[in-house]
Amino acid sequence: MKAYRLGLYEKSMPNTLSFKEKLEVTKHSGFDFIELSIDESDEKLKRLDYDMKTIKEMKRDMDETGVYIQSICLSGHRRFPLGSLDQSASDKSLEVMRKAIILAHKLGVRYIQIAGYDTFYDISSDETKLKFLANLKISVQYAAIYGVILAFETMETSFMNTTEKAMHYVELINSPYLKVYPDIGNITNAFDANHELVQKDLRLGRGSIVAAHLKETRPGLFRNLMFGQGHTNYQACLTELIDQGVRLFVGEFWYLDNNDWKENIERAYQFLSKNIESVIKNENT
Repeated sequence: MKAYRLGLYEKSMPNTLSFKEKLEVTKHSGFDFIELSIDESDEKLKRLDYDMKTIKEMKRDMDETGVYIQSICLSGHRRFPLGSLDQSASDKSLEVMRKAIILAHKLGVRYIQIAGYDTFYDISSDETKLKFLANLKISVQYAAIYGVILAFETMETSFMNTTEKAMHYVELINSPYLKVYPDIGNITNAFDANHELVQKDLRLGRGSIVAAHLKETRPGLFRNLMFGQGHTNYQACLTELIDQGVRLFVGEFWYLDNNDWKENIERAYQFLSKNIESVIKNENT
């Protein structure tokens, strides 16, 4: 039995693939599970209204391939943020959250990575932060009813780009159903690649980190990089996370309309698994 599990971000594959085909790619490239995306696009938001026939088909596909959805990346709140001062958008943000929690419950998904935004397209303010907190409390109550964990992703904006900022809200809510799911690439940019500060920041989440996004970044650049092209220090971050007992990781990268996307996924698995296994080996010696 492996000492960790490594998941594949759904958006690393062409959107033209069927769900079962994505599961098969995940399996054949070596990854252990898939992270489902529910972003702000109309297409992905429609997933929140999947009927039981569709859900049963997905569960059948997972059983047949042996690859399961272990987490949902819910970035749809960029469009409908919890801190929106527009009442219709605020109501929609809670509807998105409620439906995502119910979908996770039906699919057997254990946790949902939620975006650490009070607002995205509008200006952050004291008012949006208060609205965010109020709607967050309601969201965590939803999650508690269904036994689904919500976990903050550390984002690219200053509102919640560090573990420390995420923990502020985790401690305010003080619920077993609100945790942290950091993106080590975003945190690296938040601290200008000062890897000692990145490790210290991750340390502040001890006991509250359920999984981590492993992602490559450069100064001011947060996506569309291949592993090894940026300044993320995987060994430093993984050493801290594994010491905390974190054993779930997801490789976050994107399909870039390239013909060698399968090879990119295989290279990503080799890169990430090598880094994880070397840290675990060092920990056990």
